[in-house]
Amino acid sequence: MRNIALRLKYVGTAYHGWQVQKTEVTVAETLENALSRLCGHPVKVTGCGRTDAGVHARSYCANFRTTCSIPTQRFPLAVNAQLPSDIAVVDAVDAPEDFNAILSCIKKEYTYSIYNSRIKDPFYNDRAYFYPSPLNIPVMARAASMFVGTHDFAAVRSVGTETKTTVRTVFYYEVAQNGPTIDLRVCADGFLYNMARAMAGTLIYASEGKLRPEEIPQLLEKRDRRLTGPTVPPQGLYLTRVWYDGAVGAMMAK
Repeated sequence: MRNIALRLKYVGTAYHGWQVQKTEVTVAETLENALSRLCGHPVKVTGCGRTDAGVHARSYCANFRTTCSIPTQRFPLAVNAQLPSDIAVVDAVDAPEDFNAILSCIKKEYTYSIYNSRIKDPFYNDRAYFYPSPLNIPVMARAASMFVGTHDFAAVRSVGTETKTTVRTVFYYEVAQNGPTIDLRVCADGFLYNMARAMAGTLIYASEGKLRPEEIPQLLEKRDRRLTGPTVPPQGLYLTRVWYDGAVGAMMAK
């Protein structure tokens, strides 16, 4: 049985997230159906993590097992012929027997995009969060730096999937502006449910003067979701990078 790792990207607007669900169309279900037709047997994919409804991925990793004889390098073109235009497999590699896209993942990067302009741009519809009030970039950058390090992130976690611990390590959190677009890039060893979106909302709160950046460590210590910023809309969120060791890591770094 071969273990194949795929690198893919998708626009999440039409999907109810990654994870297979009973009544909603998801990215994983769509990919599984395409791979099953291609391989000639039922295929179950394991993704590197859940993404919510409307969330996008510029770089996502999934693995599946198959007995089919299709050469690994041919999987991207072959499966793309079976996929809708908003999902694309861009690379494939033979993974070790024990590779698991979620359990083998070392760290992830999410980017939250804000279109910060008084006038909306229809080309950013469903691809960024339209925010018409001016944002204070230096204040947001100071607030972002307060999240870096190992902390209990319960204060920026929505009620949802249960985890053994709410402690995570954030390696960097950067604020970059390119014209009216502001990108919030955060890398961590793992993310809690809605954590990236709640952190982005907290940066916006800091820009609005509703909290001081220097207050964030104390707010994290209190573990009270009501004290931090709102969970911003999903359409601005992208999974932009995932890290692995070995051949899969080399594929994802391309």
